[in-house]
Amino acid sequence: MKKNYKKIIILVLLLINCIGFSQICNARITNNLTINNDRLKHIKEKGVLTVISSNDPPFAFIDARTNEPTGIDIDIMREIAKELGVNNIEMKVVPFVDIFDKLTTDDSIDVAVNGIAITEERKKIVNFTNPLYRESEALIVPKVSLINFKEDLKNSVIGVKIGTVYADLAEKWKKEGTIKDMVFFKSIPEIFSAIMNKQVDAGLMDSIIGQYLIFKDNLYLKKLEPYTPQAPEIIGVAVRKSDITLLNAMNKKIKEMKEDKTIKKILKKYGLGDEYWVNNITKSS
Repeated sequence: MKKNYKKIIILVLLLINCIGFSQICNARITNNLTINNDRLKHIKEKGVLTVISSNDPPFAFIDARTNEPTGIDIDIMREIAKELGVNNIEMKVVPFVDIFDKLTTDDSIDVAVNGIAITEERKKIVNFTNPLYRESEALIVPKVSLINFKEDLKNSVIGVKIGTVYADLAEKWKKEGTIKDMVFFKSIPEIFSAIMNKQVDAGLMDSIIGQYLIFKDNLYLKKLEPYTPQAPEIIGVAVRKSDITLLNAMNKKIKEMKEDKTIKKILKKYGLGDEYWVNNITKSS
């Protein structure tokens, strides 16, 4: 009888634990579903818009002087946040390769920014806002140079950052005879240094990062023009597939910011001209 009594007590305790665990799980699931169904309301309630970025100037980065997030995309997001009734922006940093996985799995994050190109493959994973601005590769040369057109590269050695799409483009140019050779570097500042020290004749790189660093550091370099980009991209903000209300609210503000030229002013602040401006309002999600 005592053995049966002990078994009954154990079964009752196990049942209580199971019920409690089930309630906790259901509460978590319900909470996540509530956030996903109305993230816009959740953002307003917490009073902070949380973005994720890979901390790349001039797109979205932590200013070393103020320890605050800043950059083209952050400035745009601050304007959007005001429209949503939120005054604070919080930025979390992860490697770019992890951005989409983090956005779709970490419920504390609202949107992803970092000069993110809108592509068909990425649109299978997330939604994108309407386009913010355009981006492409650029050829950087000394302000006084014998290279005035792409055709002048035939006998030139160019610098390129290893592991980028621009390295692939440089490989293609070498095979086609467009350039004489190329040298790989770990960073864009290293490429700039090599150009100024005449180790290479030109650099092939991300146009916005290149032009921003030239503008910021007042370097004796320039972007080669005229030049027709071979890898143009359109930039947007990445949003979860389920956050339709938030996406619509953001697109409403983006439309206003294009009409009153706010985005153009932000681009100009970072040394970027009209060639990066996207005037048309095209649905991207």
